[in-house]
Amino acid sequence: MAKYPLTKTVYPKRVYENVIDTSFSQTPPVPKENTITVEQFFSYYNTIFYDIPTEGDINSHSYLVKKSGEYTGVTGFNNDTQVLLDEISSLQKENLALNQQLINIQVSGSVTNI
Repeated sequence: MAKYPLTKTVYPKRVYENVIDTSFSQTPPVPKENTITVEQFFSYYNTIFYDIPTEGDINSHSYLVKKSGEYTGVTGFNNDTQVLLDEISSLQKENLALNQQLINIQVSGSVTNI
């Protein structure tokens, strides 16, 4: 059996950085086989859109909204949306009251409640 001598060079800490290059000159390459384009992503997304759960901590539409909102700085409803929601709520209440008046008119047979 052949013997191979092994040698080890040890540098003191104060010399180490002068002898060994510890800087990075470029980022490591991204493997191409695992990369998809933005167009491919949205194609996949549109294909599985209805298979994605609505709610959930991960892998859901609500997760995508949350993560995208964090990235874009858009979180929750803005003031315009809240104003519209308040108006819808007010109109729904008014509609309910008018329907109740209509029922009262039809039951009593008079138009005096309007």
